[in-house]
Amino acid sequence: MKLLVIGSGAREHALCRSLSLDPAVTALHCAPGNAGIAEVAELHRVDALDGKAVAALATELDADLVVVGPEAPLVAGVADAVREAGIPAFGPSKEAAQLEGSKAFAKEVMAAAGVPTARSYVCTTPDEVEVALDAFGAPYVVKDDGLAAGKGVVVTADLEQARAHANACDRVVIEEFLDGPEVSLFAITDGETVVPLQPAQDFKRALDGDEGPNTGGMGAYSPLPWAEADLVEEVMNTVLQPTVDELRRRGTPFSGLLYAGLAITSRGVRVIEFNARFGDPETQVVLARLKTPLAGVLMGAAQGTLADFPDLRWSEDAAVTVVIASHNYPATPRTGDPIEGLDEVAAQDAPHAYVLHAGTRREGGAIVSAGGRVLSVTASGTDLARARERAYAAVDRIRLDGSHHRTDIAAKAAAGS
Repeated sequence: MKLLVIGSGAREHALCRSLSLDPAVTALHCAPGNAGIAEVAELHRVDALDGKAVAALATELDADLVVVGPEAPLVAGVADAVREAGIPAFGPSKEAAQLEGSKAFAKEVMAAAGVPTARSYVCTTPDEVEVALDAFGAPYVVKDDGLAAGKGVVVTADLEQARAHANACDRVVIEEFLDGPEVSLFAITDGETVVPLQPAQDFKRALDGDEGPNTGGMGAYSPLPWAEADLVEEVMNTVLQPTVDELRRRGTPFSGLLYAGLAITSRGVRVIEFNARFGDPETQVVLARLKTPLAGVLMGAAQGTLADFPDLRWSEDAAVTVVIASHNYPATPRTGDPIEGLDEVAAQDAPHAYVLHAGTRREGGAIVSAGGRVLSVTASGTDLARARERAYAAVDRIRLDGSHHRTDIAAKAAAGS
């Protein structure tokens, strides 16, 4: 099976790493990729937002399946262009991807499907913003309606900050604050059958103790020892399957990866947001635990045959990933700094710990930073404490001037609190 993965982040590196280990995969390509992905896949230059260019590349490579990783190409209709070229694609259509592309659309779908979520207002004027902020009070939850690379959400007790963010957006969703721990649950679907993956928890704030600004994610872990045993079944029955059924009813079936960001509140499970693709950094830990070869599952979703696919198999081990971010992230990150120590991790920590690249590029013989979130260090162990120990040991070997990372990823869960 020849595969083409579209994207250049740690999520795509995690996907390519898993696919490279699948005996069914005979050739693996990625576009545009990054310095780490180049070690497991052949890289190609392409504008990931240009559906015709992606379809042409897939045709040239004689790809059996195209996996569209990031949200922006999905919302731009890249998966549609690939399918129109006669090639199976893993990823929802442009219309179905609006589940992530528009938070207002997602709220509309959830209302129609009876999916539990936060009460909200959709606002387009300063007057509507004032009414919504006053209705819910602090802490204020203000979400840019469109794509914002994981940084369009402000959760704050500061009214002026909430108002400023809301009025800087063309359209904004303001909603009630949801208490309780957050959970990420992925599901692979062909538009009818829904196959849940294992739950994970990520850490959005930049600093230890959940302080600092929101980011695209600073780390994650799986499994969740504190979660109820029936959590996945409950989310399947109340969130994932009803959402997939509603989109199919509307004539815009969702095929690909459906991500539900959840809050386990005092009133039960509530949806915070949907994504239309694998989430980063949760993908890193979920795929680290998946024992079933990945390519067949993705192809089953693309071809509508998931109902015939055997149950997924999972490792009993825990997995932890820690993100190393560049200087000044999540504001304007500094790039171009050399990264050292990657060979040391490969030599001393593999196979239990490894590095996934996100914002990197190769300059001559060196690998340098090229984005805000630069690397994800992922490790596994018999429990979360051992996985954390291995992850942070590997992090300590990496040298990137001015970089920062959280030191508390999975700490409470590993300690049983």
